[in-house]
Amino acid sequence: MPHIAPELAASRAISLPELLSSRECRQARQQAWLVRHSTTLLVLTLVVPGAVKDSPMTRQIFNLGWQALQQMYRQRGWPCLQSEALALPTGCEGYLALQADARWVKDAAIQLELQQPIGRLWDIDVLTPQGQILTRRELGLPERSCLLCGQPAKVCARQRSHSTEQLLNVMARMLDDALPS
Repeated sequence: MPHIAPELAASRAISLPELLSSRECRQARQQAWLVRHSTTLLVLTLVVPGAVKDSPMTRQIFNLGWQALQQMYRQRGWPCLQSEALALPTGCEGYLALQADARWVKDAAIQLELQQPIGRLWDIDVLTPQGQILTRRELGLPERSCLLCGQPAKVCARQRSHSTEQLLNVMARMLDDALPS
């Protein structure tokens, strides 16, 4: 059963001010969680091109990531002090306060992203109890690559090398492949 109902997605374009405001709100939520729990914080969002950040497709992708992360921490025996998944017009967000070393959590999250093809669409941030975000670069990993051409994703996004429609079509195929038959 999904954690966030795909059929209730906002499915509307988000303005730049809304997107910027949502990032500020996410940072404030992260800080509040860190103050409340003083432990490793994992935050799940998605990599979504275009102006529509909350759609039935993105909610399904989020739900797959959320389920995978919950299974991950349970299998490793990491206590979870609090978990919350939010359905927002600017995209779903998931928060897990985990009693585990932040580097172990980041390593496990990266393994999930690599093992599951749909994992490429998950943006999993791991913050230390002090609020430092652990990056792929710090762990010696390459930047994310483009879904279509394999170049660094940031370069393609900056140059608008591919249309939103092309990228969303790839995402839809990835979701179809990830869903049980």
